[in-house]
Amino acid sequence: MSPMTVHQLPRPRKTPTGRRLHVVPAPMPRPEPMHPAERRMRDAGGPDDRACYSCGCGFVFLAPVSTSVHCPHCDAGQAW
Repeated sequence: MSPMTVHQLPRPRKTPTGRRLHVVPAPMPRPEPMHPAERRMRDAGGPDDRACYSCGCGFVFLAPVSTSVHCPHCDAGQAW
């Protein structure tokens, strides 16, 4: 049988000041510039998904945009 050779794992290199070297990750890519109109819309909270409806009973109300809106006053369905 041949004699076994033992190798020691290399240690991380050190700088002359004694600090260990480390890898600095690449910086994140810069975001694409935003169009001013898009920035205003985002700053305002996004698009408003509500509409103004007027019922035959004379009641005017705001409700989420939908294909089936009912008047909160008389419960009549609103055509879109």
